[in-house]
Amino acid sequence: MLDIADELNRWAEEGRDFAVATVVSVGGSAPRGPGAALAVDSDGTAIGSVSGGCVEGAVYDLCVQALQDGRTVLERFGYSDEDAFAVGLTCGGVIEVLVTPVRADAPERPVYAAALAAASRGEAAAVARVARGPVELLGRVLLVRPDGSSDSPGASTSYAGGPGVSHEGSLGGRPELDRTAVAEARAQLAAGRTGTLELSEDGARCPGGVTLLVESSVPPPRMIVFGAVDFATALVRVGKFLGYHVTVCDARPVFATRVRFPDADDIVVDWPHRYLRRTATDDRTVLCVLTHDAKFDVPLLEAALRMPVAFVGAMGSRRTHEDRARRLREVGLGEGELARLRSPIGLDLGARTPEETALSIAAEIVAAREGGTGAPLTGSGTPIHRDGGGRGTGAVGAREAA
Repeated sequence: MLDIADELNRWAEEGRDFAVATVVSVGGSAPRGPGAALAVDSDGTAIGSVSGGCVEGAVYDLCVQALQDGRTVLERFGYSDEDAFAVGLTCGGVIEVLVTPVRADAPERPVYAAALAAASRGEAAAVARVARGPVELLGRVLLVRPDGSSDSPGASTSYAGGPGVSHEGSLGGRPELDRTAVAEARAQLAAGRTGTLELSEDGARCPGGVTLLVESSVPPPRMIVFGAVDFATALVRVGKFLGYHVTVCDARPVFATRVRFPDADDIVVDWPHRYLRRTATDDRTVLCVLTHDAKFDVPLLEAALRMPVAFVGAMGSRRTHEDRARRLREVGLGEGELARLRSPIGLDLGARTPEETALSIAAEIVAAREGGTGAPLTGSGTPIHRDGGGRGTGAVGAREAA
């Protein structure tokens, strides 16, 4: 649901009734992961996707039905069979889809509206919904923010040692279940993950009849491009396409300009190592060093390779790389730290133009994040879809998205 938050937030602000279908779980070669969503409003307008096309028509019909009868349903789509009219995944996977009506007069509507508004603003928030359990719990929803505050219909109260939760209209008026759901959702949000949790009806952290779908919306990951060169212009565009918040940093004001980088979120004129040390990074941050100038690269990489970021890559020839590695050893970096450096940056695509080079860099970033090999799928025998261990949200992630 949160992966289409921008559009759904607009629908909510306009007062539209809509139903949203969200992928809860996947198996086999399913095309999209948990959190992928398709929504249909009362006029029949559809946005989003749950399967890349395989079962969209059937899910659309489920959304229309949910708007009519107000019922939340969990539907499973499996392997296609020999019947040409059967609804299944032609790629051979299995998905479960939660279909929830969000009517303007529904008691849960304010929670959905708050969650969609937060996600569309790029704020961190997690939404917990009952996907499987007693009928009276289906469709119940809880919104959790990073500080532990939660929004749900009804009055909010606090319990000792924990954040405020609603004891009415959240996950069925069950305080212990609410309490556990908030704690678990906060943990999922901290990790930027979307997925399911198995709890008991009394809130115990063990399988016991309640499955929660927790969707996390986190701010987009950062890509910092050092070096305001022509290759950086193309990489900025690709980084934005992949859902990154992209910053360009260069110490030369004549090159680091908005005219040269209209697509960048931020343009910083500063020495790269100095900016890196004062800016916020995390374990999703990608650093791309395109200057291939030792006076910039060495102090920058000395700092970068000691930081817990996701990716550090540097442009240059193999000769440049050897010289750069020698200089980094001289300033005290060990072999373990140097092993984190991806240099020369990019996969071997035979790239020559700035756009082709940006594509090769982006391909390596995605492969590093997802555990891909970078090898052609043809004849490789490797899985087409992985579990996404390096990705926080199952898209989003980016929202990743996204």
